[in-house]
Amino acid sequence: MTGGANTIAAALERHATTVTRLSSQISSFYASRLPYRIFHGSTNSTRPPTQKGNTKFVDISSLNNVLSVDRQTKTALVEPNVPMDKLVEATLPHGLVPPIVMEFPGITAGGGFAGTAGESSSFRHGFFDDTVREVEMVLGNGEVVKVRNPEIAGKSEGVTTGEVQVENVKGDDLFRGAAGAVGTLGTTTLLEVQLMEAKKYVKTEYKRASSVAEAIRMVREETQRGDNDYVDGILFSKDHGVVVTGKLVNEAPADTKPQTFSGAWDPWFYLHCQEKTLSSQTATATATDYVPLAEYLFRYDRGGFWVGAAAFQYFSWVPFTRLTRWFLDDFLHTRMMYRALHGSGESARFVVQDIAMPFETSEEFIDYTSSSLGIWPLWLCPLKRRAPPTFHPHTTRPPGTTDPAADEKAQDDMMLNIGVWGWGPDKPAEFVAKNIELENKVHELGGMKWFYAHTYYEQEKFWKMYGGREWYDALRKKYNAETLPTVWDKIHVDADKAGKKQRHWLLAKKPIGGFYGIWKSIQSKDYFLHRKAEWKWKGE
Repeated sequence: MTGGANTIAAALERHATTVTRLSSQISSFYASRLPYRIFHGSTNSTRPPTQKGNTKFVDISSLNNVLSVDRQTKTALVEPNVPMDKLVEATLPHGLVPPIVMEFPGITAGGGFAGTAGESSSFRHGFFDDTVREVEMVLGNGEVVKVRNPEIAGKSEGVTTGEVQVENVKGDDLFRGAAGAVGTLGTTTLLEVQLMEAKKYVKTEYKRASSVAEAIRMVREETQRGDNDYVDGILFSKDHGVVVTGKLVNEAPADTKPQTFSGAWDPWFYLHCQEKTLSSQTATATATDYVPLAEYLFRYDRGGFWVGAAAFQYFSWVPFTRLTRWFLDDFLHTRMMYRALHGSGESARFVVQDIAMPFETSEEFIDYTSSSLGIWPLWLCPLKRRAPPTFHPHTTRPPGTTDPAADEKAQDDMMLNIGVWGWGPDKPAEFVAKNIELENKVHELGGMKWFYAHTYYEQEKFWKMYGGREWYDALRKKYNAETLPTVWDKIHVDADKAGKKQRHWLLAKKPIGGFYGIWKSIQSKDYFLHRKAEWKWKGE
């Protein structure tokens, strides 16, 4: 385990003290029937804030430590505000890595559990919560409990959490219900994360697809190959796609220089994929890199996939070149871009949606986004499908019978996440209308959205999509969560208000709003986090 026994004991004791304080605070809110929100200290959501000025907050931002890494059990005890880069930095020295690592370094373990986190290894391992063995939670009444993953609980020795009384182990229903429920069934305070053996490199292969249909077919085929550890794809246009596969290996050819993506002069990953396949017209021609493991895991950080290119479109007089990307590198990592996006107010007109689609309707959906939104590139990421009831996105083929159980059995066990990220209409009313149109098209084609983005579903439609609210309300009552906001309360954006909302005239004026967003990101000092990151490749 990391550190000596005394070090681990001290860390657990500090954790226990913090959880006891949180439990007491939440218990007092419960007794007074006062609603509250959780303050994490950071966000990867693009939804506008909904809390009112008198909202009560519970501050869990100090729960940001990896308490231990156990080489023998291949597990890590992780507090909820530990970001992915710090978790990887803690596990790699032990030759271990989480099976699911969210591609943005600032996304937290708690966020991955309470939200939906599906990445390029999810075709094999599922969502992030599928790799969590056990969580410690503070329920809505202040009770501290352990909740075990029913799929792997039998293999777990359990979480040791100092002097906090957590003997009360809750049922499978709470684990499955809380995963993806955005903190509405309780507050996660500790996770026991399953790890796996790490290897030095990811052998990364790039294959060209010449049509949308071919790219979708190739992604599905690659998920069925037993030696692939990672699979995703990028559609640059209707006739240029790239399917990227990764295999964990310990050796690279002696004459091969490792390809990195974290350095200021390194290529952005999506541009690298595009360049690797420009001259190829068929999937039989394969380009290959050997990418150090952590460099692969966070390959999309610089440029935020390709969202960073939108900043150059906003500041249109700044050329989009390798030199300018090098010079402005501090501002073009995901943590800094999230700060700037919120600070500038541009999130109010930027489409940021992840959509889970059935493979069979994905091409039709992409035809829609092309004609209606004109957004390229698009991300393709295959995922294991979670059967309902769940708040994770799950796809639904058109029903073939009147028997819901039979229809569920007929569902595909895989689905395709399509990342749609780009500029929307300038006017608020048009932006809202376009997002609602997108939601309706997704629903029509049997898909579902991720919760982190703008969500406009009316209550009745929302609950129907997730199998009715009876199962969820039963969990809220059973686990004393009825004073907490519901999932719909937390994610819903009022379409009428959003359509009429006007930004401050000064922020709406280019380039003032953009410069203000940059200033807010500089104030955060998040650029130091990447400068000092220990996971970056430093050579042999």
